[in-house]
Amino acid sequence: MQQNDDIPVYRLGATCDLSDVSEGKIYQGKVQGFANFGMFVQLNDRIKGLVHKSNMKSEHKEKDPVLVRVRGIRPNGNIDLEEMTIQVYQVQNIERKSTIVRISDLSGRIGKTVAIEGEVAQIKQTSGPTIFTIIDESGTQNVAAFVEAGVRAYPEIELNDIVRVIGEVMVRNNQLQIEADMITALTGDDAVVVEVRIEEALNARAEPADIPLLIKSDAMERLRPEMKKIARIIRKAVFVSQPIILRHHADADGICSAVAIEQAVVALIRESGADFDAENYLFKRAPSKAPFYEIEDITRDLDFSLKDHIRFGQKMPLILLTDNGSTEEDEPSYKIASVYDIPFVVIDHHHPDATIDKYLVAHVNPYHVGGDFGITAGMLGTEVARLINPKVEPAIRHIPAIAGVGDRSEAPERQRYLELVKDQYPEAVCKDIALALDYEQFWLRFNDGREIIKDILNITGNTDRHKKLVALLVDGANSMIDDQMSACMPHVVYRELPSGAKVFLIDVEIHAHKFTFPPPGKTSGEVHDRLCKSNEGSPVVTIGIGPDFAVLRSRGVLMNIPRMVRELRVEIPGGGISGGGHLVVGSIKFVEGMRSVVLEALIKKIGEAQVQK
Repeated sequence: MQQNDDIPVYRLGATCDLSDVSEGKIYQGKVQGFANFGMFVQLNDRIKGLVHKSNMKSEHKEKDPVLVRVRGIRPNGNIDLEEMTIQVYQVQNIERKSTIVRISDLSGRIGKTVAIEGEVAQIKQTSGPTIFTIIDESGTQNVAAFVEAGVRAYPEIELNDIVRVIGEVMVRNNQLQIEADMITALTGDDAVVVEVRIEEALNARAEPADIPLLIKSDAMERLRPEMKKIARIIRKAVFVSQPIILRHHADADGICSAVAIEQAVVALIRESGADFDAENYLFKRAPSKAPFYEIEDITRDLDFSLKDHIRFGQKMPLILLTDNGSTEEDEPSYKIASVYDIPFVVIDHHHPDATIDKYLVAHVNPYHVGGDFGITAGMLGTEVARLINPKVEPAIRHIPAIAGVGDRSEAPERQRYLELVKDQYPEAVCKDIALALDYEQFWLRFNDGREIIKDILNITGNTDRHKKLVALLVDGANSMIDDQMSACMPHVVYRELPSGAKVFLIDVEIHAHKFTFPPPGKTSGEVHDRLCKSNEGSPVVTIGIGPDFAVLRSRGVLMNIPRMVRELRVEIPGGGISGGGHLVVGSIKFVEGMRSVVLEALIKKIGEAQVQK
């Protein structure tokens, strides 16, 4: 005769299904709910049965533990139970061992129950289930867990936890999804083993392809290690579902650099197995009005990121700056971002300040390897984009030529990139595309205009629409430039310096149309181009003057604008001086009341600069 303490009571593991249930055996259960005819009892999250009211022994409430014996299993899978009252018994666990499946292999397991292990990259509460985004060494997968509509499932699971998920592989909206039966946070050695496995695999996946540059360039060849480092960081951010914010200067060169990278990153997000909308919440491209990362920019980016972190359970972003980010003007924004431990990488060709690199994870800048601003951000960004995702090269290989022409580069790299695409994009065409970008971005303001910009750059492949759009924009831009120049040129003031340099001043505040295209910086550049043509062979400096700023353009005068700004800041107390840019193209800001003092001191410094023979 069997003793009471020998009576076995079985506890079903989370992965067990109906085949693990046997008639006549006693199981631990939990009251799920009630009906007029009896009580429903869960044997685990996947299996439940009915205790008819005639077989209930005592009063219960929902979630009470209860012992039940299986009276029978019907052909349709319904289980008939009866309540048992046993004081002493022996619990035996029934576990179905689940082999851990890689996320990349889930497509062959539709309709089957699987186990995956990985890191929680996002937790998004919908009006129905809670969606956990899990990453492992092979990919990204959404897991749906449901308690009741709009209620957070598994509240103990947090962002960045290492977890084991058990559930059925389903297809929802033409995408794979796991419907979770169980999500468990791993701890101790179990978590470390998975974490190390994922980290090692992700580092290997993130390693960029070893491909040559599009052109020969000694300076860019010396930059390859840092370019590969940035590509590696960006690739890994994609693989771990870390949002990426790409900030760029809102001119042709900055747009070219950013759009090349955008194409590479968006394509990689799609390839990595993320859901259909991932490219819209994991990547954002945003133009910056100034050629540096303003406090207004970091404020917008922080607001955007913190809201998404709270609302959608996203990680804080990686921020990539291109055609800005290298100067001390960026430092106040970096300091704010450091409070939130936001990582930054920079691709820039402005003259770098030594104080900046301590805020950056990686920094590609030609000045670091003996180059200069002639190697433009668009050239650098395109080469980094090819390292991020070589598959996008056919769509972006013409972009460096447009960037070089648009930024008036005089480096030998400009001609090499033009040679690369001369059959489809000769220099005149590149110049028109660059002007169209500047013109369109002026009207876009802070918007990225993603699809319009792609048409201007002919990335979409609709060449007929591209040509019509560029022609239309160029006509509009040239008409407005001509109108602006007809207003400006009669008011240009000439001063010759002892060095032989010719300085031309135009007050763009009172002698140019405001709040329209071209803006003050481009207006000054257009004035400068005309003055250079009419003073061929002479060193020319053009200063576009506003109430509290001046824009500088130089040909043949070897200025160092960032150094001049730093010196004037010390030499003119109360001037409120800031600014910078490239060595011979840049801007300076000051307080309006000190305008004449600052301008005279600035012109004096220009006169001290060496003149090219």
